Amino acid sequence: MYINFWYPVCLSDELQDKPVKVTILGLDFVAFRDSNGDAHCLSDVCVHRGGSLAGGLCHQEDNTIACPYHGWRYNGSGKCTQIPSLGNDSKIPARAKVDSYPVEDKYGIVFAFLGDLSEKDRPPLYEIEEYTAEGWRANKTITIDINYNYERSVENGLDPAHNEFIHPTHGFEGAKNDYKVNPTQITDTDWGANFAQLFDAPPLDKEIYGDEARQESGDLTVFGGYHGPNTLITQIHTKQDINWFHQYFFEQPINQFQTKIFFVNMRNWLMDENMDSMIMERNMAIANEDIVVMNDLRPTVTPPVSTKETLVPADLIIGKYRSTLEDFKNKGYKIDTKELKDKQHNTAFSIPCPDRKTEKNWVLDPIPLIKGK
Repeated sequence: MYINFWYPVCLSDELQDKPVKVTILGLDFVAFRDSNGDAHCLSDVCVHRGGSLAGGLCHQEDNTIACPYHGWRYNGSGKCTQIPSLGNDSKIPARAKVDSYPVEDKYGIVFAFLGDLSEKDRPPLYEIEEYTAEGWRANKTITIDINYNYERSVENGLDPAHNEFIHPTHGFEGAKNDYKVNPTQITDTDWGANFAQLFDAPPLDKEIYGDEARQESGDLTVFGGYHGPNTLITQIHTKQDINWFHQYFFEQPINQFQTKIFFVNMRNWLMDENMDSMIMERNMAIANEDIVVMNDLRPTVTPPVSTKETLVPADLIIGKYRSTLEDFKNKGYKIDTKELKDKQHNTAFSIPCPDRKTEKNWVLDPIPLIKGK
């Protein structure tokens, strides 16, 4: 798991007048909205005596959240503004602050940048260019809970060879004697990579997709890629390069073994809103086909070295993703999960926020990281 990237916190419509507690990267955070409707994300640990801020109340009159233990109030910047036991107009200690993270509210999702990079240095949130474009329709953003490592999930989405065997609507279940994965065309991006893949795919069900569906087996072009460690892009062009499904997984690593996927689904055909539920049902059926197989992968996290698996040319994009993660590790972004596990019962950790670059006197220890190169 890695700091210094954008992570989904919760669905936008889940964040109303009460705080929301979430676990990301093995640590707890609290999200809340102020009286202007702006979302905020803080470390959940009160620096007084360790209370969970998410168990408290939001105070719209001063845009703060109060710890349920002793009533300490924190604003959206993470600064403590009131300590009831000191009385009114008392001086607040400089150390009375928690980490506060940059937030973006897009695609029906509240995102937080969990790291300490300055705005000019941090990677951007992935931009879905067609999200507000004419001629495109977005399904309501949903979440999918899975009980395996997020890297396994991303790799599965990138994998061009599994469709033939896991998804009957995408392949021929290995029945064709001449089956072979076509070469993968990979292009580097600033924070990941994109790829293009040509498939021989079966026809689509006319009863489901109507006259616009592909009526014969033939070429299916898929464009995809990854952005950072946890954003998966899949763009399926189903017929003559005109009927497109664009799908985006923003993955929230709860810990090493649990993941919540925030799923944004776009299309430029079957535009009637009455098609929304059918399309999501089909997508969930496909997702569940993956989940059945992924639940039994061993080891549960990706192996530390590639020699513990036997990779072949069809795994080229998988190797590229792992190489990118190694680059992030070399930058010093990778969390030392062993040290975190060993110490988390006697140490309250926090992911350092950008303010730690310019301010001192922080109470919580920064999350342990593997030293970069």
